[in-house]
Amino acid sequence: MAVSFESARALILECVDTLSQEAVSLLDVVGRVLAEDIRAPWDMPRWDNSAMDGFAVRAEDCVSGQPLTVDGYIPAGRSASGVTVRSGTAVRIMTGAPAPVGCDAIVPIEETEEDEGKIIINGEVRKGDHLRVRGEDFQQEELVIAAGTILRPAEINMLASFGYQTVSVFRQPKVAILSTGDELVEPGEEIGPGQIINSNDYSLAAAVREVGGEPLLLGIARDDRKSLTEKITEGLKADVLITTAGVSMGDLDLVCEVLQSLGVERQFWKVAIKPGRPTAFGLKNGKPIFSLPGNPVSSMITFEEFVRPALLKMMGHQSVIKPFVKATMKESVNKKPGRVQFLRVRVLADGEQLFATSSGDQNTGILRTLLRANGIAVLPVDQEQVHAGEDVNVHLIAAVEKL
Repeated sequence: MAVSFESARALILECVDTLSQEAVSLLDVVGRVLAEDIRAPWDMPRWDNSAMDGFAVRAEDCVSGQPLTVDGYIPAGRSASGVTVRSGTAVRIMTGAPAPVGCDAIVPIEETEEDEGKIIINGEVRKGDHLRVRGEDFQQEELVIAAGTILRPAEINMLASFGYQTVSVFRQPKVAILSTGDELVEPGEEIGPGQIINSNDYSLAAAVREVGGEPLLLGIARDDRKSLTEKITEGLKADVLITTAGVSMGDLDLVCEVLQSLGVERQFWKVAIKPGRPTAFGLKNGKPIFSLPGNPVSSMITFEEFVRPALLKMMGHQSVIKPFVKATMKESVNKKPGRVQFLRVRVLADGEQLFATSSGDQNTGILRTLLRANGIAVLPVDQEQVHAGEDVNVHLIAAVEKL
């Protein structure tokens, strides 16, 4: 009996675990998930410093039209030791340079007039102007970046600012991909009668790489136990194994049988969805094995709804299921009750309102419809018709364009 869509995905996420940690160079961690809390090893900034090229002053001395004597110079990268802002004086200072003793404000150079070693300030000066105070960004031992954070350029900048060269992140899964079937040939090979090109390997490898995993292509397993056993045995060495085709009701659908013989414990086979009903999921020593339908449209949609969330969880992501957006159907759509239907749709924006239309023929043999789609509308199991003007829940798979 087929399990429900929600139960299947919940079971998958319950069964997969986060992978181990590894130290990775800052140059290679963008998009990875941090595996450790980062606390400030020192105050940031480490000292009071100037936010502008200008003059370090005492705010109380800054009276419009009253000259101040320039007494000293502190360039960036130099110490302010021995330099003091005394009453009636100003010290020339560069951006980032340490603020000298007595300074409580910085006057930008463009707000001054300088002549014969004196400056006249144009405008009001207040304490703290253009002065970066020690610890105002982070104080020593303060939590800076929490474990579980996806590392963006901003986080990488902060890590580098604290002297990190490597950081601990969750490992990216190695995902073995196996296509099965006597009818398959590889791209570039001669196509004989009744044969088709193996395209699933490439679309699934691209999807794995896009989500952050490392795809490993196993090639084609033929429809016999020896070939399947050899290829699947190799695939089980990876962190995840994905097979396509060979899991429906045909006489030569041997994948489930071979997986079982190799010690894979089936968790479910068949899900109440369309397309993708003959999807199977199993475990071997905690390692997830996904058996997806062979039809390219079905394999890509079931990857999006089942495999993608699992891979994200394995890489330490906190949010693994794409949030729904609401879109208003511009046409009526019929469906049979009993299965959740994944409707390929084109979503367009009119201001803040989203509208969806079918992207074309929903037959699973029509790849063109997936090319045109930027969303997958998830229609509930018992729904028989979506009326024009009715809202649907959509997982976006590409950017939304304007209507």
